[in-house]
Amino acid sequence: MALSFDDFTLCAATADLTDEPDARADADAVEYRLDLAAASGADPLAELDAYDGDLPLLVTNRVDWEGGEADDDAARLDALETAVEHDAVEAVDLELRAFLGEGDHEPERVAEHARANDASVVVSVHDFEGTPLRQDMRGLLGNALEYGDVGKLAVTAADRTDALDLLTVTHEYALEDEPVATMAMGEAGSHTRAVAPVYGSKIGYAPVSPEEATAPGQYDLATLRSLVEELRGE
Repeated sequence: MALSFDDFTLCAATADLTDEPDARADADAVEYRLDLAAASGADPLAELDAYDGDLPLLVTNRVDWEGGEADDDAARLDALETAVEHDAVEAVDLELRAFLGEGDHEPERVAEHARANDASVVVSVHDFEGTPLRQDMRGLLGNALEYGDVGKLAVTAADRTDALDLLTVTHEYALEDEPVATMAMGEAGSHTRAVAPVYGSKIGYAPVSPEEATAPGQYDLATLRSLVEELRGE
């Protein structure tokens, strides 16, 4: 069954599926970073085959030109195409830039194969340098939604104005009932990971423990769950 992302979904971000039991108390799903697992010397597809956890998986194999560790575009898409066949995999993350022509291979086949295996498609954009203008963020999320079931945008905030712009765009998409996931990286944007769900962001990411953060400014899993629930009045 595909992850629907109808409501906020908190993902435990990890490169080690043995973290899953520790994530169950606070996470709704696990984001399994195949690229980070491979970089640490593991065989991510073998680990998927051995996975028997309770939480559904969102698989990501982040390419190097989008901040990840995978440097072979064909191989990393092949791995994702195989991964979505696993019963526990209910979503896959693919980069918008790949759909727009970056890299040597097309991601459409992975998206089609994911949907054929009842998995949702998250199409993501990461800006590690700054925060685009509001109209540009709207455009990026709109483009992502053309290809994916959820559009994800992670920017780098220099100040509170950047964070506010991101939250405004998030709110606008929520008013249109369009599923987006947003967050601002860095110290100035760290609070958006807790606040963005209040404005309609559908996915959050957090490591089980702080030292395992996979992006700048992440809260640990239990802290983010607590903050989101308190801010949403749950």
